[in-house]
Amino acid sequence: MARIPSAAVAAGGLVGGYGVARWTRKRELGGFVLAVAGATAASQWRERAGGVAAGALSAGYVAAFGASHPLAKKVGAWPAVFGVAGAMALAAWAVADRHA
Repeated sequence: MARIPSAAVAAGGLVGGYGVARWTRKRELGGFVLAVAGATAASQWRERAGGVAAGALSAGYVAAFGASHPLAKKVGAWPAVFGVAGAMALAAWAVADRHA
C-alpha cells in the first residue's frame, strides 16, 4: 500500500489544524489535528531518514506553527499558513521523501 508522502502529511497538518480551529472555533480541535499529523509525519521521518533528521524536521514543524502567528499579522492568516506549510513540505521532501 502506497504511503502519503510525509511532506503532504506535515503541510496538511498545518493547514488542516488551522482550518479546523477556525471553522469550529475550538482551538483544541485544531491542535489535535496539528499534533496527530505531526506525530504521523515524525514517524515517517524517523523511518525514512533517521532519528536526527526526524528531530530536526519535528522542530521545524513546531517552528513553522509558531512562525505562522507573527507572519499572519503581516500578510494575513491564510497566506501565512500556506507559506509555512509550503516551507515545511519542501523541507520534508528534501530530507525524507525525495529518495523514498
